[in-house]
Amino acid sequence: MEGLLKSTSLIQRAYWLIKLRWVAIATLAAATLVAVRFMSVSLATRVLLTISLLLVVYNFVLYDLLQYWTRGGKAPSPTRIGRFLTFQIVGDLFILAAILHFSGGIENPFSFFFVFHMIMASILRSRRQSYLQATLAVLLFAGLIALEATGVLPHYHLAGFADHGLYSDRSFVLGFLFVFTVTLYLVVYMTTSISEQLHTQQDDLEKANSLLEEKDQVKNQYVLRVTHDIKGHLAAIQSCLEIVFNGMVGPLNEKQADLVERAFRRTTKCMAFVTALLKLTRMKLSGHLERERFSLKNCILSSLASVQSRAQAKSITVQYRIDPAVEDVLGESVLIEETLTNMLFNAVKYTPDGGQVNLEAMPDGDFIKVRISDNGIGIPPAELPRIFEEFYRAENARAVERDGTGLGLAFAKEVIERHGGSIWVENNPGGGSTFTFTLPNKV
Repeated sequence: MEGLLKSTSLIQRAYWLIKLRWVAIATLAAATLVAVRFMSVSLATRVLLTISLLLVVYNFVLYDLLQYWTRGGKAPSPTRIGRFLTFQIVGDLFILAAILHFSGGIENPFSFFFVFHMIMASILRSRRQSYLQATLAVLLFAGLIALEATGVLPHYHLAGFADHGLYSDRSFVLGFLFVFTVTLYLVVYMTTSISEQLHTQQDDLEKANSLLEEKDQVKNQYVLRVTHDIKGHLAAIQSCLEIVFNGMVGPLNEKQADLVERAFRRTTKCMAFVTALLKLTRMKLSGHLERERFSLKNCILSSLASVQSRAQAKSITVQYRIDPAVEDVLGESVLIEETLTNMLFNAVKYTPDGGQVNLEAMPDGDFIKVRISDNGIGIPPAELPRIFEEFYRAENARAVERDGTGLGLAFAKEVIERHGGSIWVENNPGGGSTFTFTLPNKV
């Protein structure tokens, strides 16, 4: 697994280099045209534009090769991708040297573009490889200057921009090369040092994250065992209270009946809380869904029927619109229906008497979007980011109903995300809130 992750990271770096090369190609073509047309600089325009076109072909070839290696989710070996990265960096150094040769050589200030290559090499490759790339850049550029100075290669003057004799001025050349060499090696040293520190910090964070996940698993297993035991005891207490409350063991006076009713009601609420916590914990621990095709439309209609009596008791109008294209999805119908029912019950619960709740379901690209809106109490803006946290309840929700579990929306988020969708909430301009979630539309 670790090798696969490293390979994927290297693949992303290879694609990044290809994207940067498109920027370099556009910059080369634009700089050439601007220098010739607007700055009256003499350049080998045709040669430089030809190099730009060849770079376009070269970049497409590299891109297609990378696409071929990764087709169908394949993961090339880190060694292969590492060599591919090295090939690109070395190739770019030679290309830059060729571009400088045809555009003034040492007279061209763009010679310090080698610095950008050193930064990229230091980020993408090891310290040793980065110093080797810096050495290659120095040898390439120094060799180019030497060949031009000795007449082995022709020198292309930057007429209209720089002194024509700079390339043959020994003092200038030696001084320039010294600064150039020191700059490249310093850039490699500083960039690799920073990069290694960041890698070390990343490794530490990954270890800490792994440790937290392990502790979270232990916590979930502990919660599962404890809540399971508590549920058993509560179920026994609830059964006894129900028998007493229904007068099956003899009549109760008014005061006794009131106390038993309160105990029974509290036990029922506690059972609901423990049941919700068990479901959420089991889902986190298993991380598994028994997926099958089911009708989302029927699921929605069943949830609407479940909340109808509660809505009628508060004179709340529940309206819905289901697009005809909404039909089968893949997942666990029981979990989706329970999520829908919980969200509809919340909408009814926090909407004043005589209010309105609307449900819409419609296709949205590769997803089906379900939107549940109300004109109820809404959510304080400062509390919106925390609304899906476990055990969290907004302040105004606690004022409406003190005995909520704070697990319903956390359960909804877990269910939706495990199905490959997303869920979010927004306040409505006219009051109330809208909860929206998506589910993949592919079966």
